Amino acid sequence: MVYWYIHTMVKDSYIVERVQTGVRMEKRLLKVLKAFAEYHDLTLGDLLEGIVLHAFDGKCPFRAESLAQIRDLKKFYGLDLDSGASHKLTETGQGKRRQKEKLS
Repeated sequence: MVYWYIHTMVKDSYIVERVQTGVRMEKRLLKVLKAFAEYHDLTLGDLLEGIVLHAFDGKCPFRAESLAQIRDLKKFYGLDLDSGASHKLTETGQGKRRQKEKLS
C-alpha cells in the first residue's frame, strides 16, 4: 500500500538535479521575490523555477490576485523598476567594489 502511494505521488512529477548558484540581483527585487515566496509557502528557488518555466513558454506566471500582491510588495519595498528597466541596470560603486574585493 505504501508503494502505491509513493508511486502515485511520483507519477505526475519530474526528477531533476538542482544545483546551488550564486546569482547577483537587485536588492529590492530580491526582497519582493522573497516576500512573495514566503507568503505562498514556497522556496525562492521554487518560485524562480516556476517564473522561468512560464516565461520560456511565453506565459504569465501570475494571476490577477498575485499581480496585485506583487504591486503592493513593490510599493512596500520601494521597487520602482519594471520590465522597461531590463538590460539598463547599472550597479552602484559600492556593489562594484564588493565584487572586485571578492575576486581579489
